[in-house]
Amino acid sequence: MVNASQHAPGQRAHIIFQTLSENDTHCVQFSYFLYSRDGHSPGTLGVYVRVNGGPLGSAVWNMTGSHGRQWHQAELAVSTFWPNEYQVLFEALISPDHKGYIGLDDILLFSYPCAKAPHFSRLGDVEVNAGQNASFQCMAAGRAAEAEHFFLQRQSGVLVPAAGVRHISHRRFLATFPLASVGRSEQDLYRCVSQAPRGAGVSNFAELIVKEPPTPIAPPQLLRAGPTYLIIQLNTNSIIGDGPIVRKEIEYRMARGPWAEVHAVNLQTYKLWHLDPDTEYEISVLLTRPGDGGTGRPGPPLISRTKCAEPTRAPKGLAFAEIQARQLTLQWEPLGYNVTRCHTYAVSLCYRYTLGGSHNQTIRECVKMERGASRYTIKNLLPFRNIHVRLILTNPEGRKEGKEVTFQTDEDVPGGIAAESLTFTPLEDMIFLKWEEPQEPNGLITQYEISYQSIESSDPAVNVPGPRRTISKLRNETYHVFSNLHPGTTYLFSVRARTSKGFGQAALTEITTNISAPSFDYADMPSPLGESENTITVLLRPAQGRGAPISVYQVVVEEERPRRLRREPGAQDCFSVPLTFETALARGLVHYFGAELAASSLLEAMPFTVGDNQTYRGFWNPPLEPRKAYLIYFQAASHLKGETRLNCIRIARKAACKESKRPLEVSQRSEEMGLILGICAGGLAVLILLLGAIIVIIRKGRDRYAYSYYPKPVNMTKATVNYRQEKTHMMSAVDRSFTDQSTLQEDERLGLSFMDAPGYSPRGDQRSGGVTEASSLLGGSPRRPCGRKGSPYHTGQLHPAVRVADLLQHINQMKTAEGYGFKQEYESFFEGWDATKKKDKLKGGRQEPVSAYDRHHVKLHPMLADPDADYISANYIDIRINRQHHPRRLQQGLSSVVLAPAMLLGV
Repeated sequence: MVNASQHAPGQRAHIIFQTLSENDTHCVQFSYFLYSRDGHSPGTLGVYVRVNGGPLGSAVWNMTGSHGRQWHQAELAVSTFWPNEYQVLFEALISPDHKGYIGLDDILLFSYPCAKAPHFSRLGDVEVNAGQNASFQCMAAGRAAEAEHFFLQRQSGVLVPAAGVRHISHRRFLATFPLASVGRSEQDLYRCVSQAPRGAGVSNFAELIVKEPPTPIAPPQLLRAGPTYLIIQLNTNSIIGDGPIVRKEIEYRMARGPWAEVHAVNLQTYKLWHLDPDTEYEISVLLTRPGDGGTGRPGPPLISRTKCAEPTRAPKGLAFAEIQARQLTLQWEPLGYNVTRCHTYAVSLCYRYTLGGSHNQTIRECVKMERGASRYTIKNLLPFRNIHVRLILTNPEGRKEGKEVTFQTDEDVPGGIAAESLTFTPLEDMIFLKWEEPQEPNGLITQYEISYQSIESSDPAVNVPGPRRTISKLRNETYHVFSNLHPGTTYLFSVRARTSKGFGQAALTEITTNISAPSFDYADMPSPLGESENTITVLLRPAQGRGAPISVYQVVVEEERPRRLRREPGAQDCFSVPLTFETALARGLVHYFGAELAASSLLEAMPFTVGDNQTYRGFWNPPLEPRKAYLIYFQAASHLKGETRLNCIRIARKAACKESKRPLEVSQRSEEMGLILGICAGGLAVLILLLGAIIVIIRKGRDRYAYSYYPKPVNMTKATVNYRQEKTHMMSAVDRSFTDQSTLQEDERLGLSFMDAPGYSPRGDQRSGGVTEASSLLGGSPRRPCGRKGSPYHTGQLHPAVRVADLLQHINQMKTAEGYGFKQEYESFFEGWDATKKKDKLKGGRQEPVSAYDRHHVKLHPMLADPDADYISANYIDIRINRQHHPRRLQQGLSSVVLAPAMLLGV
């Protein structure tokens, strides 16, 4: 509230509203009070809208005079958009009457359109060229009152009234503000303002941009002159006026004549065509910017003169007169003045061709012809090359290039294939050879010819030099696989290419095939020549060298083990590392080299004994263990130039004495039979005691015939110690078993003492003079005995029972073989049936005579491993022997039973 009577005229009171940024529609509503008692005006209430902190300018709304003693409401519609900001300022100006009151209240800011004041749409900038008319179009929304006044307000404060207001609809109208012939002085910010007692509307500020049409400062620059053209550069980088430049024009005329033409130009350089030779021209540049009246004044002119006329065309009629492989003769039409357009001219013949190869280099040459010449020969060319030729006519004023014509030189014999391009992969009986096309094919390759022959061989069976063979390949086949070659043989290869003119130079190379493994002349595994407990004799046949002579032969002995432990050398898995017997034993390996023979010592087939205890070139050939099975391999090796080829073949298999190593098995039916037979054991106890007494008497006299059936392999170095320990332990067990034999339980303990003693091997009475080490072979072979004599290894472990089907064979061997220790026992036993010899035997240390029909009981142990095993389940067997028919009775009595090996000693 301002009391005008308290202030001097011209004083001002301000209320400054906060700064606003309109993202949406704003409406400022306020109430004002203007009153004086005598009706005079207390002053003027004005509203200003300042944008972006700029000047206030003129008031967008004002009210003066006395309006009664009441409050009136007005609205201010502001259309200033983000990112611009605006600030509303209210001003009270004291009038000269300085009586009354000026009041302002209820200032409110709404985010919706005003109801009384119109809102202007966004006002855009207006750009015109200097001297042209400008016009602002103010679009408003709302209802315009009859007392509504529209102005175009300049930022400096000048108001321009509207030329007209056109109502588009009942709530939209358009106010137009024309500005005539504007210049630089009229360039400013303008906005639309509507004023009425009920309020005012204010638009955003838009700029009136006044541009000066451009004019070049410098004249155009001459780049090139010809007899009928001029090439100029516009030089429009420096101008007077404003851009942007939307059009460039060249205005040219003769120096002593009127202007002739105006050409529009799109680039900085321009060529003026169809000019007269040797004529002076004035050339200027016109620049135009957007809008009406945007073309400026012509720039400074360029004065230039055309030159003499250039040739009208290039020489014609270019053709060949003669074509050879390395030169080309050309000819063309003679040239006259009507073509050259000048008395001084030159004709150049230019040609190019490609050398080829990896870099694909291009040769370019130009030769200047003598005046008046129309024929020329190009020399030192390459055969079968495309030669690109053109003629060029030049004079001091220009040049004319003829069309390029292509000629091809004739073919020639091809160049040689590069030796370094020959690549090969040798194998044993074939060679893969690859080559590249000659670097100078000199034509179209039609064929490749490859010749080869053997020139050297390490195989004496190959004839060198061999016959020469030739192979032809097509032009696109630059490789070949040569098969059916000899191993270890050097071949000389020559490769050459051919064109229609003939063959070129050949490339030579020598290639040696790899040696092959020797071959053996064994159809199947041969039968051994002989076999004993510790040896096997095989037939060694010389191998055939393939590409290299045989260097050495080797005999390899491999112990036959189960498949998961046995080494199985295949066709390409021979024994490459020599192993002596001692090394193999130390490493726990199953194979060793028993002999190594020089190639010269095996020129023809010869027998060889494996296990003869000899040393062959540092390899000991130890005796074979009878209890083990062996595989005998024969191996041949060829060595040549750092290559080694091996071939091995199995030539024999030596089985153990008893090949069947089935463990002791008894089925459930055997257990049941054992129970039945056990009931009868008590009744036969006395006979068992008699049988034990007979065994003791016999063994005391025959210590050296003790044997062990089915021995377990032991280490040779520990044989003596093991034997002594086993003997002491087992003899104590035997003594204990014979001290108490009154009951069936004692009899069974006697049988178990034989079966359970570790490493048991009956050796006879300790009182005997000497002890002979015994061993038996695994799997009795009908071809050889398995006895004790000659065996270098210790054995001593009970093995599983003998099958019924094999029992007769073993009984025969025990009666006749020395190794079993049963032959003498068998013979002397039946000699005792003679009455006279009975007495002698009693004198010789036998404890008691034996009746011919004494019943002997053999203890059989049940086999628990396999309940379905095909073995009889009996605990005791009666063996009746008399002097007349004891062999038949023995065979018949034992043909359907299984005897425990420990109890056979008693028999």
